Amino acid sequence: MNTQLLHDTLHQSESGQITFGEVVQTLSAAGVESYRADLLTAQDSFYAPEGIHVEPMSLPAIPIAADFDAAAVLAAIRAAQADSIRYPEFLNRIFHAGCAAYQVFLTGRKVIYFGRKGEFHIEEFPSAK
Repeated sequence: MNTQLLHDTLHQSESGQITFGEVVQTLSAAGVESYRADLLTAQDSFYAPEGIHVEPMSLPAIPIAADFDAAAVLAAIRAAQADSIRYPEFLNRIFHAGCAAYQVFLTGRKVIYFGRKGEFHIEEFPSAK
């Protein structure tokens, strides 16, 4: 597993330099099957057939809301898909929407967003156009 690539991709995303689609493309090409962003511990865990790599995130000091607002999470997803916001603003919005973690299943083409009380929202990847 190319841990430098994982580090670079995470930090390019966190700084708003690349889109979620570019993250998916880069990580998929590197053999990553899924990754989990734990927003409470500020860590990303990358899962590939050859193992797991954990990378610290550089997150702003924004408290995660106690209640999960699936509609607000979905609105943030749609804004990111339209590239009207990038990852820093996406994080800000999902923190305020009570998202404590999310898991991206690259091979399964979906993301599951989790609230603090077990709430969740499943988002399938958009179809290629």
